[in-house]
Amino acid sequence: MTRTKMLKPTILSISMATVMAGAAISPALGLIAQAFPEASPTMIKLILTAPSIMIIPFSFLSSYLTSKITKRMIILIGLLIYLIGGIGPQFVSTIESILMLRLILGAGVGLVMPLSMTLINDYFIGRERTKMMGFNSAFSNFGGIITMLLAGWLATFSWRVPFNVYWLGLFIIILIFFFLPKGEIQKPQSLEKKAKLPLAVYGYALAMGGVMLAYYSIATNIALYLEQSDLGDAALAGTIVSFTTVGGMITSLLLVQIEVIFNKFVIPVMLFGMAAAFLFLSFTHSIPLIVVSVCLIGFGQGAIFPTIILQALNQVKPYLADRVIAWTSSMTFLGQFLSPVILDGIGKMANQGSIRFQYGVLSASVLFFVVLSSILIARNRKQDFSVE
Repeated sequence: MTRTKMLKPTILSISMATVMAGAAISPALGLIAQAFPEASPTMIKLILTAPSIMIIPFSFLSSYLTSKITKRMIILIGLLIYLIGGIGPQFVSTIESILMLRLILGAGVGLVMPLSMTLINDYFIGRERTKMMGFNSAFSNFGGIITMLLAGWLATFSWRVPFNVYWLGLFIIILIFFFLPKGEIQKPQSLEKKAKLPLAVYGYALAMGGVMLAYYSIATNIALYLEQSDLGDAALAGTIVSFTTVGGMITSLLLVQIEVIFNKFVIPVMLFGMAAAFLFLSFTHSIPLIVVSVCLIGFGQGAIFPTIILQALNQVKPYLADRVIAWTSSMTFLGQFLSPVILDGIGKMANQGSIRFQYGVLSASVLFFVVLSSILIARNRKQDFSVE
């Protein structure tokens, strides 16, 4: 009975260690830059983005390994790698060694992250599955809030100390070891190797990447945005960024209710809110309106991510779920990695260095996808009615 009661929190705990793994030590970047004055700004930023590079291939490796060993074993191995790569940088003395360990961290996250969602698909169905997907997103946001706040406090001692936030992985290892059923090795179906994922799955994966590209523009740009507008400093930027995770956590927890209200139009409705938020950011000089806008962006991300994953999973047989999650997870981190590259590139091509311009472009782009997604949903509903 105890093991059954602990199954939900055990599965949800995995998500706390994954999504914000790369950004967890961002409060210490300034101190790391001071400790390594010979390192370029790009090299320092790679400390945050390097894990994303490894997460993508190891997400696909995780999917492959489910046919060789149990998911429980993959998670335990991944979390052990996560621990080594996470806490290791505090014991080294070169920027190259730190980056190497951050790549190791990404490998661990890549093995673990897809399984945090496929386990939900394995153990839950129907409305309960939707609720758990929402909780999974909420816990990842909650983990981001906790680790960022803790890392910020630990950074007051030394640039090395914030890496101790990754000891969270040990707590999750204990939960997995005692409370996650051993499960069975996922034997390949006779048609699995020949089976191709529907094109819709790749569309959903690209959508995940696109939403993350827009969402991550807050984390990467808000400090410069406030500086360009003479509205605040880095401390205020950190506070504002935290509202994206708070907003995301709220909508993730209310995902079932949101689905009931908006039915199939959850994605376009939430995208419309994000488009409006980016529009506000493109012209406002009001801190309260900036906070509201950032919350709206968090609301959208918190509802859209689990909804996309659920809809992508509904396109395939259960034995293909691991491949679906690998694709959606990989595109999420690719969007995160490409966000500053693409947005800065657009700004340079337009000869516009203002972050407000980038947010204006995002508003127009997201609004385009509001229209596109609404048309696709309406067309599918017509097809459903014609079949009936």
